[in-house]
Amino acid sequence: MAARSQYEELARQLSAVGAVKRGLARILPAECPRGSASVLTLLSRYGETRITRLTELLAVDMSVTSRHVAHAVENGWVERLADPADKRSRILRLTPEGEELLDDLSRRTTEMFAHNLIDWSDEDVGQLNALLARLRDSFACRGPGGCAPGRHSGDCRTGHTDDSYTRTPV
Repeated sequence: MAARSQYEELARQLSAVGAVKRGLARILPAECPRGSASVLTLLSRYGETRITRLTELLAVDMSVTSRHVAHAVENGWVERLADPADKRSRILRLTPEGEELLDDLSRRTTEMFAHNLIDWSDEDVGQLNALLARLRDSFACRGPGGCAPGRHSGDCRTGHTDDSYTRTPV
């Protein structure tokens, strides 16, 4: 186990990651705020889904998800369809316009990282990716609702989750 000072420094470094997140937010087109981009990303990753599942994935209140979804629907990036299993419910699906926007967001994100990390080697970027994935997986496995410490199941043990491979722009 690392020394306490190492964890304190990690907390400081992760707090400073806010600058990176703000940089990512600045590359979004004005008509596509971060919440809408997150909705598009999750629908692309998980496919058609109900708003309740999307709310869980976003880890926000239903009212927040509803606003993000409404904005995406108004802009033609997402469509609401009747759920064949329950006609009272709606399924959300990414439209071709939403896919196109998501491709653009992914391109913008990739270009931003390529520009800002130009002096990093492929090995450096790969190591950062691996360590961030490991950090995320540790929280998924040990955090609230995740696997209990020492009792890893399936993907938690291997470190490979569906979230490991995505084109998340934000």
